[in-house]
Amino acid sequence: MITAVGVVIPAHNEEELLPACLAALGRAAAALRRVPVHLVVVADDCDDATAQRAGEGGAAVVEVNERNVGSARDAGMREALRRMGGLDPASTWLATTDADSVVPPTWLVQHVNYAERGWDAVVGTVTVLDWSEHPPGLPPIFLERYGASAGEHPHVHGANLGFTGLAYNNAGGFAANKTAEDHALVDALEAAGSRILRTSEVSVVTSARLRARAPAGFSELLASLDVS
Repeated sequence: MITAVGVVIPAHNEEELLPACLAALGRAAAALRRVPVHLVVVADDCDDATAQRAGEGGAAVVEVNERNVGSARDAGMREALRRMGGLDPASTWLATTDADSVVPPTWLVQHVNYAERGWDAVVGTVTVLDWSEHPPGLPPIFLERYGASAGEHPHVHGANLGFTGLAYNNAGGFAANKTAEDHALVDALEAAGSRILRTSEVSVVTSARLRARAPAGFSELLASLDVS
């Protein structure tokens, strides 16, 4: 049984979008009810009000100057585990999303339900609702190539990952990668023998903004799609 949950949000100059992210996480935490939820924002090399907005949104704040999303996520995971005290890592659930993303109210409920069915990790999908910065022909191309059908999928998004504390520790945590740290962790989880569920039943709304915070991430994927 899961006895505590930690959610980590890495953030580099995210004062504008972070409040909506934290508000959605607050709703998801409230829906979980019986399990305490620790929200941790890692303000990484910020020169805006990200840390202040995180505190206002009810999150614990860790400030680092790495400019490295893998290091930021790992620092947040370590802080979340610390806040859970001496709990058995096998009974804790760690989740992560991005500051430009909005989780559904059932997000944590879904993650914990899967954990209590025996899954060590959950790899979900993302959805885009606001395409205003892109050509009108991009959404159908994205949907076609992304393959957003129900069931299993090949994608990995830092905006929608979860795993037990034990699985995270056994995998060695997030690597200090400036990009694709999420893929590296899922590979490490698999190599460590974790039982991984890839499901499009757990989806998070994410931003399609043109100016990405991490190189070679979701924004660059969208930019690479041919709309001609």
